[in-house]
Amino acid sequence: MTTPNVKFSRADSAKFFRTLNKRVNLYFKENNIKRTGNWKLHLKTIVMFSIFLTPYFLILTLNISQWWMLLLTIIMGVGMAGVGMNVMHDGNHGSYSSKKWINNLMGSSLYILAGNVYNWQVQHNVLHHTYTNIHGHDEDMDAGRIIRFTKHAEWKRFHKFQHYYSVFLYGLLTFNWAITTDFKQTRNYLKRKLSYGKLPSPLKQWSTVVITKIIYVMIWIAIPMLILSIAWWKIFIGFFIMHYVAGLILSIVFQLAHMVEEAQMPLPDTTGTMKNTWAIHQLFTTVNFSTKNRLVNWFTGGLNHQVEHHIFPNISHVHYTKISKIVKQTAQEFNLPYNEYKTTRKAIIAHFRHLKEMGINPAMQA
Repeated sequence: MTTPNVKFSRADSAKFFRTLNKRVNLYFKENNIKRTGNWKLHLKTIVMFSIFLTPYFLILTLNISQWWMLLLTIIMGVGMAGVGMNVMHDGNHGSYSSKKWINNLMGSSLYILAGNVYNWQVQHNVLHHTYTNIHGHDEDMDAGRIIRFTKHAEWKRFHKFQHYYSVFLYGLLTFNWAITTDFKQTRNYLKRKLSYGKLPSPLKQWSTVVITKIIYVMIWIAIPMLILSIAWWKIFIGFFIMHYVAGLILSIVFQLAHMVEEAQMPLPDTTGTMKNTWAIHQLFTTVNFSTKNRLVNWFTGGLNHQVEHHIFPNISHVHYTKISKIVKQTAQEFNLPYNEYKTTRKAIIAHFRHLKEMGINPAMQA
Protein backbone atom coordinates (compact mmCIF):
# COMPACT_ATOMS: atom_id res chain seq x y z
CA MET A 1 0.00 0.00 0.00
CA THR A 2 1.21 3.51 -0.76
CA THR A 3 1.49 6.33 1.72
CA PRO A 4 -1.71 8.38 1.70
CA ASN A 5 -1.15 11.57 -0.31
CA VAL A 6 -4.53 11.92 -1.98
CA LYS A 7 -6.29 15.28 -1.93
CA PHE A 8 -10.01 15.75 -2.42
CA SER A 9 -11.48 18.50 -4.54
CA ARG A 10 -12.70 21.51 -2.59
CA ALA A 11 -15.04 22.61 -5.35
CA ASP A 12 -18.62 22.08 -4.20
CA SER A 13 -20.32 25.06 -5.78
CA ALA A 14 -23.75 23.66 -4.89
CA LYS A 15 -22.76 23.34 -1.21
CA PHE A 16 -24.10 19.78 -0.86
CA PHE A 17 -22.37 18.83 2.39
CA ARG A 18 -23.01 22.18 4.06
CA THR A 19 -26.72 21.82 3.32
CA LEU A 20 -26.84 18.18 4.42
CA ASN A 21 -24.90 18.82 7.63
CA LYS A 22 -27.19 21.72 8.52
CA ARG A 23 -30.29 19.57 8.02
CA VAL A 24 -28.94 16.66 10.06
CA ASN A 25 -27.88 18.97 12.89
CA LEU A 26 -31.35 20.50 12.83
CA TYR A 27 -32.92 17.03 13.14
CA PHE A 28 -31.02 16.31 16.36
CA LYS A 29 -31.71 19.79 17.74
CA GLU A 30 -35.45 19.76 17.01
CA ASN A 31 -35.86 16.28 18.49
CA ASN A 32 -33.62 17.13 21.46
CA ILE A 33 -31.56 13.95 21.11
CA LYS A 34 -27.84 13.23 21.19
CA ARG A 35 -25.91 12.01 18.17
CA THR A 36 -24.48 9.17 20.26
CA GLY A 37 -26.04 5.89 21.38
CA ASN A 38 -29.15 5.59 23.54
CA TRP A 39 -30.97 2.94 25.58
CA LYS A 40 -31.54 0.88 22.42
CA LEU A 41 -27.79 0.59 21.90
CA HIS A 42 -27.20 -0.18 25.58
CA LEU A 43 -29.79 -2.97 25.49
CA LYS A 44 -28.33 -4.31 22.26
CA THR A 45 -24.88 -4.34 23.87
CA ILE A 46 -26.16 -6.66 26.60
CA VAL A 47 -27.83 -8.91 24.03
CA MET A 48 -24.76 -9.12 21.77
CA PHE A 49 -22.36 -9.87 24.60
CA SER A 50 -24.79 -12.48 25.90
CA ILE A 51 -24.93 -14.22 22.51
CA PHE A 52 -21.14 -14.12 22.34
CA LEU A 53 -20.09 -15.06 25.88
CA THR A 54 -22.95 -17.14 27.34
CA PRO A 55 -22.19 -20.16 25.07
CA TYR A 56 -18.53 -19.96 26.17
CA PHE A 57 -19.46 -20.31 29.85
CA LEU A 58 -22.02 -23.01 29.09
CA ILE A 59 -19.38 -25.06 27.31
CA LEU A 60 -16.99 -24.69 30.26
CA THR A 61 -19.52 -25.42 33.00
CA LEU A 62 -22.11 -27.87 31.65
CA ASN A 63 -21.64 -31.53 30.91
CA ILE A 64 -23.01 -31.43 27.36
CA SER A 65 -22.35 -33.48 24.26
CA GLN A 66 -19.76 -32.36 21.73
CA TRP A 67 -22.49 -31.78 19.16
CA TRP A 68 -24.02 -29.21 21.49
CA MET A 69 -20.57 -27.67 21.92
CA LEU A 70 -20.32 -27.37 18.15
CA LEU A 71 -23.66 -25.58 17.96
CA LEU A 72 -22.62 -23.23 20.75
CA THR A 73 -19.38 -22.32 18.96
CA ILE A 74 -21.45 -21.33 15.92
CA ILE A 75 -23.65 -19.14 18.13
CA MET A 76 -20.48 -17.61 19.60
CA GLY A 77 -19.37 -16.69 16.08
CA VAL A 78 -22.68 -14.94 15.45
CA GLY A 79 -22.33 -13.06 18.75
CA MET A 80 -18.72 -12.20 17.97
CA ALA A 81 -19.77 -10.55 14.72
CA GLY A 82 -22.64 -8.82 16.53
CA VAL A 83 -20.35 -7.31 19.17
CA GLY A 84 -17.99 -6.14 16.44
CA MET A 85 -20.65 -4.45 14.32
CA ASN A 86 -22.75 -2.97 17.10
CA VAL A 87 -20.52 -2.25 20.08
CA MET A 88 -16.86 -2.16 19.07
CA HIS A 89 -17.56 -0.26 15.86
CA ASP A 90 -19.49 2.58 17.49
CA GLY A 91 -16.99 2.71 20.35
CA ASN A 92 -13.97 3.14 18.10
CA HIS A 93 -15.76 5.80 16.07
CA GLY A 94 -16.47 7.73 19.27
CA SER A 95 -20.22 7.49 18.65
CA TYR A 96 -21.27 4.99 21.32
CA SER A 97 -21.36 7.60 24.09
CA SER A 98 -20.69 11.27 24.73
CA LYS A 99 -18.17 10.12 27.36
CA LYS A 100 -14.72 9.31 26.01
CA TRP A 101 -13.95 6.63 28.60
CA ILE A 102 -17.09 4.70 27.65
CA ASN A 103 -16.17 4.86 23.97
CA ASN A 104 -12.69 3.61 24.83
CA LEU A 105 -14.14 0.79 26.93
CA MET A 106 -16.56 -0.35 24.24
CA GLY A 107 -13.94 0.06 21.54
CA SER A 108 -11.58 -2.11 23.59
CA SER A 109 -13.99 -5.02 23.18
CA LEU A 110 -11.99 -5.53 19.98
CA TYR A 111 -9.33 -7.25 22.08
CA ILE A 112 -11.64 -10.16 22.90
CA LEU A 113 -12.53 -10.34 19.20
CA ALA A 114 -8.83 -10.98 18.44
CA GLY A 115 -8.08 -7.49 17.07
CA ASN A 116 -6.09 -4.44 18.14
CA VAL A 117 -7.57 -0.98 18.64
CA TYR A 118 -4.66 1.03 17.18
CA ASN A 119 -4.47 -1.09 14.04
CA TRP A 120 -8.23 -1.15 13.52
CA GLN A 121 -8.59 2.60 13.93
CA VAL A 122 -5.83 3.27 11.40
CA GLN A 123 -7.12 0.78 8.82
CA HIS A 124 -10.80 1.62 9.26
CA ASN A 125 -11.14 5.19 10.54
CA VAL A 126 -8.16 6.66 8.70
CA LEU A 127 -7.51 4.65 5.54
CA HIS A 128 -10.95 3.24 4.72
CA HIS A 129 -13.14 6.18 5.74
CA THR A 130 -10.85 8.78 4.21
CA TYR A 131 -9.78 7.01 1.01
CA THR A 132 -12.87 4.88 0.43
CA ASN A 133 -12.51 2.55 -2.57
CA ILE A 134 -9.31 4.24 -3.78
CA HIS A 135 -6.95 1.50 -4.92
CA GLY A 136 -3.56 1.67 -3.22
CA HIS A 137 -4.90 3.67 -0.28
CA ASP A 138 -7.98 1.90 1.11
CA GLU A 139 -6.56 -1.29 2.61
CA ASP A 140 -10.00 -2.88 2.76
CA MET A 141 -9.63 -3.35 -0.99
CA ASP A 142 -6.41 -5.31 -0.52
CA ALA A 143 -6.94 -9.07 -0.34
CA GLY A 144 -3.30 -10.01 -0.74
CA ARG A 145 -3.70 -10.48 -4.51
CA ILE A 146 -5.85 -13.53 -3.89
CA ILE A 147 -9.01 -11.60 -4.75
CA ARG A 148 -9.16 -8.84 -7.36
CA PHE A 149 -11.74 -6.25 -6.28
CA THR A 150 -10.94 -3.51 -8.79
CA LYS A 151 -9.82 -3.16 -12.38
CA HIS A 152 -6.86 -1.15 -11.10
CA ALA A 153 -5.40 -4.23 -9.40
CA GLU A 154 -3.11 -6.67 -11.18
CA TRP A 155 -4.91 -9.58 -12.79
CA LYS A 156 -3.81 -13.17 -12.14
CA ARG A 157 -5.00 -16.25 -13.99
CA PHE A 158 -6.65 -17.75 -10.92
CA HIS A 159 -8.87 -14.66 -10.53
CA LYS A 160 -11.26 -16.07 -13.12
CA PHE A 161 -12.42 -18.46 -10.40
CA GLN A 162 -12.65 -15.89 -7.59
CA HIS A 163 -16.43 -15.66 -7.63
CA TYR A 164 -16.37 -19.33 -6.59
CA TYR A 165 -13.55 -19.47 -4.03
CA SER A 166 -13.81 -15.99 -2.46
CA VAL A 167 -16.61 -16.88 -0.06
CA PHE A 168 -14.46 -19.62 1.50
CA LEU A 169 -11.70 -17.09 2.18
CA TYR A 170 -14.01 -14.48 3.70
CA GLY A 171 -14.42 -16.59 6.83
CA LEU A 172 -10.71 -16.23 7.63
CA LEU A 173 -10.95 -12.50 8.40
CA THR A 174 -10.94 -12.56 12.22
CA PHE A 175 -8.84 -15.73 12.34
CA ASN A 176 -6.12 -13.78 10.54
CA TRP A 177 -6.51 -11.01 13.11
CA ALA A 178 -5.68 -13.53 15.81
CA ILE A 179 -2.51 -14.94 14.26
CA THR A 180 -0.85 -12.56 11.75
CA THR A 181 -2.65 -9.34 10.80
CA ASP A 182 -1.99 -7.30 13.94
CA PHE A 183 1.74 -7.98 13.87
CA LYS A 184 2.02 -6.98 10.21
CA GLN A 185 -0.12 -3.88 10.62
CA THR A 186 1.70 -2.70 13.75
CA ARG A 187 5.01 -2.92 11.92
CA ASN A 188 3.70 -1.15 8.81
CA TYR A 189 1.64 1.57 10.52
CA LEU A 190 4.36 2.53 13.01
CA LYS A 191 6.89 2.66 10.19
CA ARG A 192 4.58 4.96 8.19
CA LYS A 193 3.71 6.96 11.35
CA LEU A 194 0.00 6.52 10.81
CA SER A 195 -2.40 7.05 13.67
CA TYR A 196 -5.95 7.98 14.60
CA GLY A 197 -5.13 10.66 17.15
CA LYS A 198 -1.83 10.53 18.98
CA LEU A 199 0.80 8.17 17.56
CA PRO A 200 1.61 5.54 20.23
CA SER A 201 5.20 4.78 21.11
CA PRO A 202 6.51 1.60 19.44
CA LEU A 203 7.19 0.05 22.85
CA LYS A 204 3.65 0.68 24.06
CA GLN A 205 2.02 -0.61 20.88
CA TRP A 206 4.16 -3.74 20.60
CA SER A 207 3.64 -4.47 24.32
CA THR A 208 -0.12 -4.08 23.88
CA VAL A 209 -0.17 -6.44 20.90
CA VAL A 210 1.89 -9.14 22.62
CA ILE A 211 0.16 -8.97 26.03
CA THR A 212 -3.38 -8.92 24.61
CA LYS A 213 -2.57 -11.84 22.30
CA ILE A 214 -1.29 -13.88 25.25
CA ILE A 215 -4.44 -13.10 27.25
CA TYR A 216 -6.57 -13.93 24.22
CA VAL A 217 -4.94 -17.34 23.78
CA MET A 218 -5.36 -18.06 27.50
CA ILE A 219 -9.10 -17.25 27.42
CA TRP A 220 -10.07 -19.04 24.24
CA ILE A 221 -7.61 -21.94 24.08
CA ALA A 222 -5.66 -22.52 27.32
CA ILE A 223 -8.61 -22.35 29.75
CA PRO A 224 -10.82 -24.70 27.67
CA MET A 225 -7.91 -27.13 27.45
CA LEU A 226 -7.52 -27.13 31.22
CA ILE A 227 -11.23 -27.48 31.99
CA LEU A 228 -12.70 -29.62 29.22
CA SER A 229 -12.05 -33.34 28.96
CA ILE A 230 -11.82 -33.43 25.19
CA ALA A 231 -8.96 -33.72 22.73
CA TRP A 232 -6.93 -30.54 22.16
CA TRP A 233 -7.56 -30.61 18.43
CA LYS A 234 -11.31 -30.44 19.00
CA ILE A 235 -10.82 -27.23 20.95
CA PHE A 236 -8.85 -25.80 18.01
CA ILE A 237 -11.65 -26.82 15.66
CA GLY A 238 -14.21 -25.05 17.86
CA PHE A 239 -11.98 -21.96 17.98
CA PHE A 240 -11.66 -21.99 14.20
CA ILE A 241 -15.41 -22.45 13.65
CA MET A 242 -16.21 -19.51 15.93
CA HIS A 243 -13.85 -17.31 13.96
CA TYR A 244 -14.99 -18.60 10.61
CA VAL A 245 -18.64 -17.81 11.30
CA ALA A 246 -17.78 -14.32 12.57
CA GLY A 247 -15.37 -13.64 9.70
CA LEU A 248 -17.88 -14.75 7.10
CA ILE A 249 -20.60 -12.47 8.47
CA LEU A 250 -18.31 -9.45 8.83
CA SER A 251 -16.69 -9.88 5.42
CA ILE A 252 -19.94 -10.25 3.52
CA VAL A 253 -21.55 -7.26 5.25
CA PHE A 254 -18.57 -5.12 4.26
CA GLN A 255 -18.38 -6.38 0.68
CA LEU A 256 -22.03 -5.60 0.04
CA ALA A 257 -21.41 -1.95 0.84
CA HIS A 258 -18.35 -1.33 -1.33
CA MET A 259 -17.43 -4.23 -3.63
CA VAL A 260 -20.52 -4.21 -5.81
CA GLU A 261 -21.43 -3.00 -9.28
CA GLU A 262 -22.93 0.30 -8.09
CA ALA A 263 -19.86 1.40 -6.12
CA GLN A 264 -17.27 3.35 -8.08
CA MET A 265 -13.53 2.86 -7.55
CA PRO A 266 -11.98 6.10 -8.84
CA LEU A 267 -8.33 7.11 -8.89
CA PRO A 268 -6.84 10.59 -8.35
CA ASP A 269 -5.54 12.59 -11.30
CA THR A 270 -1.85 13.16 -12.02
CA THR A 271 -1.66 15.79 -9.26
CA GLY A 272 -3.09 13.38 -6.68
CA THR A 273 -6.45 15.16 -6.57
CA MET A 274 -9.78 13.37 -6.63
CA LYS A 275 -12.59 14.59 -8.87
CA ASN A 276 -15.08 15.15 -6.05
CA THR A 277 -15.11 16.53 -2.54
CA TRP A 278 -14.79 13.98 0.26
CA ALA A 279 -18.51 13.88 1.08
CA ILE A 280 -19.59 13.52 -2.55
CA HIS A 281 -16.91 10.87 -3.03
CA GLN A 282 -18.63 8.81 -0.33
CA LEU A 283 -21.89 8.87 -2.30
CA PHE A 284 -20.20 7.45 -5.39
CA THR A 285 -18.23 4.74 -3.58
CA THR A 286 -20.70 3.46 -0.99
CA VAL A 287 -23.93 1.46 -1.23
CA ASN A 288 -26.77 0.72 1.19
CA PHE A 289 -28.65 -2.56 1.26
CA SER A 290 -31.78 -3.98 2.83
CA THR A 291 -32.52 -0.82 4.81
CA LYS A 292 -36.20 -1.71 5.27
CA ASN A 293 -35.39 -5.04 6.90
CA ARG A 294 -35.61 -4.60 10.67
CA LEU A 295 -33.53 -7.67 11.49
CA VAL A 296 -30.72 -6.62 9.14
CA ASN A 297 -30.83 -3.07 10.52
CA TRP A 298 -30.65 -4.37 14.08
CA PHE A 299 -28.01 -7.07 13.71
CA THR A 300 -25.56 -5.32 11.36
CA GLY A 301 -25.29 -2.27 13.56
CA GLY A 302 -26.48 -0.05 10.75
CA LEU A 303 -23.65 -1.16 8.47
CA ASN A 304 -26.28 -1.71 5.81
CA HIS A 305 -26.70 2.09 6.01
CA GLN A 306 -23.15 2.65 4.78
CA VAL A 307 -23.97 5.88 2.95
CA GLU A 308 -25.07 7.52 6.21
CA HIS A 309 -22.23 5.93 8.14
CA HIS A 310 -19.54 7.13 5.75
CA ILE A 311 -20.76 10.71 5.66
CA PHE A 312 -21.47 10.84 9.41
CA PRO A 313 -19.14 8.28 11.06
CA ASN A 314 -19.40 10.07 14.41
CA ILE A 315 -23.17 9.55 14.63
CA SER A 316 -24.29 6.32 16.28
CA HIS A 317 -25.87 3.73 14.00
CA VAL A 318 -29.11 3.79 16.02
CA HIS A 319 -29.98 7.05 14.22
CA TYR A 320 -29.21 5.99 10.65
CA THR A 321 -32.72 4.92 9.72
CA LYS A 322 -34.06 8.37 10.63
CA ILE A 323 -31.34 10.51 9.06
CA SER A 324 -31.26 8.34 5.92
CA LYS A 325 -34.41 10.13 4.74
CA ILE A 326 -32.58 13.45 5.01
CA VAL A 327 -29.47 12.15 3.25
CA LYS A 328 -31.44 10.58 0.40
CA GLN A 329 -33.61 13.66 -0.15
CA THR A 330 -30.62 16.01 -0.13
CA ALA A 331 -28.61 13.83 -2.53
CA GLN A 332 -31.55 13.77 -4.95
CA GLU A 333 -31.97 17.56 -4.74
CA PHE A 334 -28.33 18.01 -5.76
CA ASN A 335 -28.58 15.37 -8.53
CA LEU A 336 -26.11 13.11 -6.72
CA PRO A 337 -26.30 9.31 -6.43
CA TYR A 338 -27.82 7.54 -3.46
CA ASN A 339 -26.97 3.91 -4.14
CA GLU A 340 -28.95 1.16 -2.47
CA TYR A 341 -30.09 -2.42 -3.02
CA LYS A 342 -33.57 -3.12 -1.76
CA THR A 343 -32.70 -6.58 -0.41
CA THR A 344 -29.66 -8.41 0.89
CA ARG A 345 -30.13 -11.04 -1.81
CA LYS A 346 -29.81 -8.45 -4.58
CA ALA A 347 -26.69 -7.02 -2.94
CA ILE A 348 -25.09 -10.48 -2.67
CA ILE A 349 -25.84 -11.18 -6.33
CA ALA A 350 -24.32 -7.81 -7.28
CA HIS A 351 -21.18 -8.57 -5.27
CA PHE A 352 -20.47 -11.93 -6.86
CA ARG A 353 -21.34 -10.54 -10.29
CA HIS A 354 -18.71 -7.86 -9.64
CA LEU A 355 -16.16 -10.51 -8.61
CA LYS A 356 -16.86 -12.43 -11.78
CA GLU A 357 -16.34 -9.32 -13.89
CA MET A 358 -13.08 -8.48 -12.08
CA GLY A 359 -11.92 -12.04 -12.72
CA ILE A 360 -12.02 -11.62 -16.48
CA ASN A 361 -8.65 -11.13 -18.17
CA PRO A 362 -8.39 -7.36 -18.96
CA ALA A 363 -6.71 -8.24 -22.28
CA MET A 364 -9.93 -9.90 -23.39
CA GLN A 365 -11.93 -6.74 -22.56
CA ALA A 366 -9.67 -4.36 -24.47
